[in-house]
Amino acid sequence: MKLVFAGTPEVAVPALDALIASGRHEVAAVVTRPDAPAGRGRRLVASPVAERAEEAGIEVLKPARPRDEDFLARLREIAPDCCPVVAYGALLPKAALAIPAKGWVNLHFSLLPAWRGAAPVQHAVMSGDEVTGASTFLIEEGLDSGPVYGVLTEEVRPADTSGDLLTRLAFAGSGLLAATMDGIEDGTLHAVPQPADGVTLAPKITVEDAQVQWSAPALRVDRVIRACTPAPGAWTLFRGERLKLVQATPAVDRSELAPGELSVGKNNVFVGTGSHAVELLWVQPQGKKPMRAADWARGVRIVPGELVGS
Repeated sequence: MKLVFAGTPEVAVPALDALIASGRHEVAAVVTRPDAPAGRGRRLVASPVAERAEEAGIEVLKPARPRDEDFLARLREIAPDCCPVVAYGALLPKAALAIPAKGWVNLHFSLLPAWRGAAPVQHAVMSGDEVTGASTFLIEEGLDSGPVYGVLTEEVRPADTSGDLLTRLAFAGSGLLAATMDGIEDGTLHAVPQPADGVTLAPKITVEDAQVQWSAPALRVDRVIRACTPAPGAWTLFRGERLKLVQATPAVDRSELAPGELSVGKNNVFVGTGSHAVELLWVQPQGKKPMRAADWARGVRIVPGELVGS
């Protein structure tokens, strides 16, 4: 088939690579979000998918909005058979959905109908799911509600951050997407409607959502920190400034601390929660690089009984 691939961040690159490498289909063009400011200089930078497509000599389309007529006209000229999608980052209008004969097929990082939305991996980690996965489905106008072509499962490991889990799913899912394209082409794969039961939503995790509530049990605190790593980054307040919580672990043998209360040893930093404590391993003070929590604690000279949190 002639394909137009839509994707933007680094997590979409393995799927693009898999489609290029398969040799069975032609990746005629790539659709991605426009260049965005990045770094301290805020200069415009192409998306990881755009950079990979340019390296491969593939045409790159960067519409400001997918409903722009010049973009739709070019898509009609290319006349793709199917448009595989991974984390493109913009809603596709009906006019775009109608162009490829076999539709737009999304690789979504959950076992649909669970965790429909922008942040399925973060919500799976935050909710303590033991198993998640990826699904390929035909895009409709509803939110991740289209019929499913294929799925794969992936264990959520006890220490997984969202970044860890998403990396594994991106590589495993690239094979699923390539196999889905093959099955659509040869007619052996047919999309099955999602069940009506079991629908959960996974809206984007905001910076406000990532603030740790120390009155919650340690298990919840641990999940929030892992779910928000690397983005948007779990945080708390310390002496009126944000302290990013890069890595922590439950400390089941420490239960004497009040929620938010700090306890500093020679090489350890503990914080009380609504149950037992958590040990801070890595933190990032405002305006500084990540550092070991013990080094941070020595530098700020924590007072006995001092608290983190609002």
